[in-house]
Amino acid sequence: MKSNKRTIPLIPLRGLSIFPYMVIHFDVGRDKSVNALEEAMVNDSMIFLTSQKEARIDMPTVDDFYEVGTVCKIKQMLKLPGDTIRVLVEGINRGKVREIIQEEPYFEAEIEEFVYEKEVEANKEMKAMMRMVIDNFEEYIKAGNKVSPDVLVSISEINEPGRLADVISSYIQLKPEDKQKILEAFNPYARLEVLHIILEEEIEVLEIEEEINNRVKSQINKVQKEYYLKEQIKAIQKELGEEEGLEAEVDEYIEKIQEINMPEEVKEKSIKEAERLRRLSPSSAETGVIRNYLEWIIELPWDTETKDRLDIKKSREILEKDHYGLEDVKERILEYLAIRKLAKNMKGPILCLVGPPGVGKTSIAKSIAKAINRKFVRMSLGGVRDEAEIRGHRRTYVGAIPGRIVSSMKKAGSKNPVFLFDEIDKLNSDFRGDPASALLEVLDPEQNNTFTDHFLEAPFDLSKVMFITTANSLNNIPRPLLDRMEVIRISGYTEEEKVEIAKRYLVPKQRKEHGLKEKNVSLSDNTLEAIIENYTREAGVRNLERNIANVMRKVAKRIVEENIKSVKVNTRTLSNYLGTPKFRRSETEREDQIGLATGLAWTAVGGETLSIEVTPMPGKGKLQLTGKLGDVMKESAVTGISYIRSKVEELEIDKDFHTKRDLHIHVPEGAIPKDGPSAGITMATAVISALTDIPVNGDVAMTGEITLRGRVLPIGGVKEKVLAANRLGIKKVLLPWDNKKDMDEIPDKIKKNIEFVFVKTMDEVLDHALVKGEK
Repeated sequence: MKSNKRTIPLIPLRGLSIFPYMVIHFDVGRDKSVNALEEAMVNDSMIFLTSQKEARIDMPTVDDFYEVGTVCKIKQMLKLPGDTIRVLVEGINRGKVREIIQEEPYFEAEIEEFVYEKEVEANKEMKAMMRMVIDNFEEYIKAGNKVSPDVLVSISEINEPGRLADVISSYIQLKPEDKQKILEAFNPYARLEVLHIILEEEIEVLEIEEEINNRVKSQINKVQKEYYLKEQIKAIQKELGEEEGLEAEVDEYIEKIQEINMPEEVKEKSIKEAERLRRLSPSSAETGVIRNYLEWIIELPWDTETKDRLDIKKSREILEKDHYGLEDVKERILEYLAIRKLAKNMKGPILCLVGPPGVGKTSIAKSIAKAINRKFVRMSLGGVRDEAEIRGHRRTYVGAIPGRIVSSMKKAGSKNPVFLFDEIDKLNSDFRGDPASALLEVLDPEQNNTFTDHFLEAPFDLSKVMFITTANSLNNIPRPLLDRMEVIRISGYTEEEKVEIAKRYLVPKQRKEHGLKEKNVSLSDNTLEAIIENYTREAGVRNLERNIANVMRKVAKRIVEENIKSVKVNTRTLSNYLGTPKFRRSETEREDQIGLATGLAWTAVGGETLSIEVTPMPGKGKLQLTGKLGDVMKESAVTGISYIRSKVEELEIDKDFHTKRDLHIHVPEGAIPKDGPSAGITMATAVISALTDIPVNGDVAMTGEITLRGRVLPIGGVKEKVLAANRLGIKKVLLPWDNKKDMDEIPDKIKKNIEFVFVKTMDEVLDHALVKGEK
């Protein structure tokens, strides 16, 4: 035997010991162990496996596992569901930990590996010990019936004492401490001796077990006889009309099913399942499955529904009280109520509320349920990637349950609740199916009256449910799913609307949550405006609420610490509570500058302004675009350059500029991806300004797609873009002529603050954007 040192990853095993020459698979789930496996696979696939002293310890330290273990070679790795890895290893040699090199992110140790050279021929004493161990093993097999007798054939052919002990040890069931004793016996003779003693003890235990087993068998025969007699008694009781137990339970199920007004096919199937339960043995595993199924069938709201509040005036009051703005959503709900009053059997609408975060999409759904007097259930779809979440598991699976839609209907206790699918644009799909496809049936008014859950295997009517979905963007919603929904866009709020929301809802809510009363703290309208302008830059009001909560916390601390009764927070003292303002309206950006134009962009979190910079340089006509721009935006820039080249004489630009000068177009905030065609006219304006040395009006912002002939095409997200321009203090906004229809969405106060100019061609854009008379 010789030894050598090696440094390899180490995994402590729970309740498992591995011997040399042993091939075994086991599952790995702990992060440290997974990291150790990955490190081993990167190198030579060698890993050191040792046993934990106590299997119950979940996060073992150096003191929690044995020093002696086995150096193994990883043969195969297979990733299982639930971040678990199944690994197949082969034991190579014994090893002993000499030093732990590291403990994070996985154990790595310096191992002294004991390599056995081909063993010399065993002496008589060794042969006698080998023969005794083989005899013990044969007796163990006969006594226990836990190992196939065929193993003896392969065991008897082993001539090496150490290997014989290891192979036999891998077949017998021993306590971890006993296995460790064998593993720590480096000398082959000592190892056989330890194994011999352990096998003798095990054989004694197995003989005692056999005696006990025989006694138990005689008892079981007695129990079976009693069961047979009891079954006869049940049969007699049935004849006499004295039924009890399972019979009575089945009858109760059938009686309840008969009372419920459910579809006939569901009723027939449920009664058939109940009758099948009657025929099964009470001890059968199937009885639990059928009971669970029947209880779900009985508890679902097949014929229970709440009565809608069809008083439109009262419903309007509730919606107005709970939410400020959101007029489109409120009007759509009131229209539904009006039609429900005229047409009693109208199907529930399927609405999709789309807008930036924090504008109240989720909370308006709760208010809708309250306004029309319906139950409310919410299902978050963010990150859902398993189709069974929607449709449930088939009953053939152990522990099968219905999907979350049927579960939510049971929880609602009504067949016509307001059902909110939150964050429908965050759905995912993987090998477990596509949840978005499973939702197609749910969100289709023509199909959802027969929605079939895999667990129920029976149609359930969802046609009276009012489904509401929310999303930040329509781009990630599959087209077939989007086609089934009525989209209502919720734009961001103006500063005036945010002040009203803060006064009516956010300040009272946060004051109450922080244990303050109205007399304890006061925030003026100017203070709220300062918070909105200097500390938040968002379409919704979520950050506004956080900042108000921040103020309330510090006010509460002052009241307790300084023993004062009230605090007035004004614009002068606001920085004491919220720190230095995070946002400032940059006046320098709004100066008239050459080669700098302000564009408007739409994002999933609201509108944004973009400063587009252009710098011409001596060169050979190279166009460089920076700022993490998408393909569409790059193509818009190229289109703009082509338009400018076709108009060089009218624009008084050097006709050879495209061969003599390089152009660098940059959109700041370069780490943020940007795409879309709506910056076309802005980039073209900035390039013309840079080439003609005419400044761009700093008070002008613009948006629109440009064509090769200089036409300005319409774009989307007008309201969000205009709100962004208003936040920056822009005085004039250039919009495509075809976007005139979108002005109905713009609040009147913003129309007074901003001059809107609708343009058809690039010439009109330049008339308004460039500062005339300067060159």
